[in-house]
Amino acid sequence: MAVQGSSDVLIDELYETTHRLRQFVEARLHGSGASVARLRALRMLARAREPLRMRDLSEMTGVAPRTATSIVDSLERDGLVERVRHPHDRRAFLLRLTDDGVRCHREAEEVDRVALAEATGGLDAEDRERFRELLGRIRAATAAA
Repeated sequence: MAVQGSSDVLIDELYETTHRLRQFVEARLHGSGASVARLRALRMLARAREPLRMRDLSEMTGVAPRTATSIVDSLERDGLVERVRHPHDRRAFLLRLTDDGVRCHREAEEVDRVALAEATGGLDAEDRERFRELLGRIRAATAAA
């Protein structure tokens, strides 16, 4: 049972479940030198058709610009991301994956996929569909905010 933190126990349980799920995936990613935050950045860079500005990566991952910078700095130190000059703005840099970054992204995605399959393995197709429907209804109710 979740610790009461809001006026709705369902929401408390949703937050607690999300928190535990993140810890579960973090533990598995840790073995490969990754983290959920680093995987999200790698994922956005891998999906982008062209190099991204730091601001765009920050918005796509939903983290503050300072946090995005810290994540990119660590990825760059590890040789997974490189900053390249923007072709039209001398002051700006763009971010792109290195070859090692592409490899690391693929490996981390597989670890993530296996961890999430394990975490949701007790749900059958009907459970999953119903759960997605319910989550969609909550998202729709909060979309205007």
